[in-house]
Amino acid sequence: MSLFAIGDLHLSFGADKPMDVFGPRWKNHVQKLREGFSALGPEDVCVLCGDISWALDLDGALEDFRFIDALPGKKIVLKGNHDYWWTSGAKMRAFFEKNSIQTVSILHNNFYPYGENAAVCGTKGWFYEDSRGTEHDKKLIAREILRLEASLKAAGDREKYVFLHYPPKYGGYVCREILDLFLQYDVKVCASGHLHADSLRLAFNGFYENTRYLCVSGDGIDFRPCKIL
Repeated sequence: MSLFAIGDLHLSFGADKPMDVFGPRWKNHVQKLREGFSALGPEDVCVLCGDISWALDLDGALEDFRFIDALPGKKIVLKGNHDYWWTSGAKMRAFFEKNSIQTVSILHNNFYPYGENAAVCGTKGWFYEDSRGTEHDKKLIAREILRLEASLKAAGDREKYVFLHYPPKYGGYVCREILDLFLQYDVKVCASGHLHADSLRLAFNGFYENTRYLCVSGDGIDFRPCKIL
């Protein structure tokens, strides 16, 4: 059993949203996803780090989730800034059950055990900088901090692996509130997405304050899930 992550699938089976208009990396990206996931076995776990579907509601996202469900492995999904279909956990779980989506779980104010000693934790996160942040930004990051800490606390003594949509460190920026939680809870790895095209040059991959950071945006890893464990 292995743990993988990938972000920003940007699926649109239920809508006319071709992704190749965003550059050559996106050409045939659905086929690339099929090929990338072919390396996973049925017991492997892949965290999808947000921006999963362009759909505006759950019904519109059904074909996207059927595609995800048919991919090898178990999938854990978290919210991205373009996931307008996202609703309450109860409604999403009921939707999956109603439509026989059997390999997809929701990461939201909770955690998932992985193996005997590890935990999958996470939330969406947020971009926030003191020099530019508005009061609205401050409220949003405060909410995401509460969600992330709830996930980390629930994991107890397990080794903690965090998955976000927004990177808390990129370029010259760090989200101090999130990194302080990483220090407090001894987070081993943080994988995130969101960055694309020219913004990928700002991605930070490496160790900082005892946590390993990985950018797993789909177009940055050629749509092949990144192995974490």
